Amino acid sequence: MITLTDDATTKVGELMASEGDENLALRVAVRPGGCSGFSYEMYFDTESTDEDLEVSYGAVKVVVDPSSAQLLEGATLDYKDGLNEAGFSIDNPNAQRTCGCGQSFS
Repeated sequence: MITLTDDATTKVGELMASEGDENLALRVAVRPGGCSGFSYEMYFDTESTDEDLEVSYGAVKVVVDPSSAQLLEGATLDYKDGLNEAGFSIDNPNAQRTCGCGQSFS
């Protein structure tokens, strides 16, 4: 299961609050595609299945499907807001290689 840093938790919480729906969860998934084989997908979701894995970081609930959870084991979602780096990034120890754009891995 993926872990959120404090900065990522804060930013996701702010984004969720701006949506105005208390039932939202952050869904993190790994899908086939991208130039290296797999790509990350993150979006707000109001639905989950009995098979989904859920973890909460304060008021932020994160939902991951079982097949994605295997590829995200030990991964960390971070958020940076600086001059050199801005936005969300995933550090995944399971990724053997990543593409130049940083959006896909294998």
